Amino acid sequence: MEIIKRPDPPTGIRRLLFRAPIHLYRMRMGWLFGGRLLLLNHTGRVSGKRRQVVIEVVEHDRSDGSYVVCSGFGPKAAWYRNLLATPRTSVQVGLRTLPVTARPLGTDEGGDFMARYAPRHPRAARKLVRFMGFSVDGTTEDYRAVGRQLPFVRLSPRQDPDLGAGGGH
Repeated sequence: MEIIKRPDPPTGIRRLLFRAPIHLYRMRMGWLFGGRLLLLNHTGRVSGKRRQVVIEVVEHDRSDGSYVVCSGFGPKAAWYRNLLATPRTSVQVGLRTLPVTARPLGTDEGGDFMARYAPRHPRAARKLVRFMGFSVDGTTEDYRAVGRQLPFVRLSPRQDPDLGAGGGH
């Protein structure tokens, strides 16, 4: 595994395309994505304003209801830094809004998640790592090495009714 060049977050028309799923969630059409994508509500660490981003679910643990997500743009992604500053927030999956607490995962855990993700979604995994600037030969160990380079977060359900970050709007 080698790092070619990390991509910059999208701008212009690419940013509009990346943000299009947010509008589908706002129109109560998040069910179109099944369980593959979720809408993450988060609070801007500087502005304090409500922010939203749609991100891919790496893994969903049905036993505890948690979701694992990854920042493909690395640790400098705004949503990732916002979660570190304010971990209590909410997500929308399909038509359900859930209060969650975000917890960053260690590098070995990230490697394990990526190693499990790749065989479940081989085409998506190949495209994703290429998009993120990695060159891999497709082995489990290559994907594990990529996963160790990226920040993963577990979003665990909370029992309290406060949805955080304006999640109930």
